Amino acid sequence: MIRPRVIPCLLLKNRVLVKTVKFKDPIYVGDPLNAIKIFNEKGVDELILLDITATVKGLLPDFDMIAKLAEECFMPVCYGGGIRTVDTIRKIFRSGIEKVSIGSYAVENPSFIKEAAAEFGNQSIVVCIDVKKNSLNRYRVVTRNGRRMTDIDPFEYAVKIAEMGAGELLINSIDRDGTMMGYDIGLINKITDSITIPVIASGGAGKMEDIYEVITKGGASSAAAGSLFVFYGRLRAVLINYPNMDELEKIYPKETKKTISQAGN
Repeated sequence: MIRPRVIPCLLLKNRVLVKTVKFKDPIYVGDPLNAIKIFNEKGVDELILLDITATVKGLLPDFDMIAKLAEECFMPVCYGGGIRTVDTIRKIFRSGIEKVSIGSYAVENPSFIKEAAAEFGNQSIVVCIDVKKNSLNRYRVVTRNGRRMTDIDPFEYAVKIAEMGAGELLINSIDRDGTMMGYDIGLINKITDSITIPVIASGGAGKMEDIYEVITKGGASSAAAGSLFVFYGRLRAVLINYPNMDELEKIYPKETKKTISQAGN
């Protein structure tokens, strides 16, 4: 079994890092280059960078900023925000980014995922599905950085988008975003039961035990977190952090620990 990845997810707005709660009220948490330098030192598995304004404002990705951030990163990076064409993806990859995350445009034009996967390979195409419960307490896909509620069932949509060629899904619970109250295990579990491609769970991590739970009970292949890795303590003081290997070992499923041990012999 491949060791689950534990991935910091950083939100970009106007070239700075911010953090939201339920996709609202972004607050400044620092300079992205400084954060990346710290994550380099701590040996993170992977990094997700999401521009939360590009799609909403109809902007292209900030290619200059992406290139600067990619040059600084020692780990694989997934970038999302403002992606609507194959040429845009190509330019992002030429900057040194390994994966792209496509959200709103995948909902608007699902066949684009098939086109992108055929051009660059499934492994480089991640589809981000933002999910929120509606007034009837039903899960629905939301687009435009939480601004547009659709009638799309996320479980049916996940199956459809996997069939289109997505290599991985990033499932983000808007209701849990920034709350640090734990992942929506029911949401993640139902999606992982429906598809065979890897799922990255996001939204709600407040402690390392939450990551263990979403992997062992939710079936997630990896776990992404924002607040957990940029805040510290009950007062949410800004502190870029990441667990060391001993701390990570405590949250890996037993079969994963066995695989790591065997690999080292």
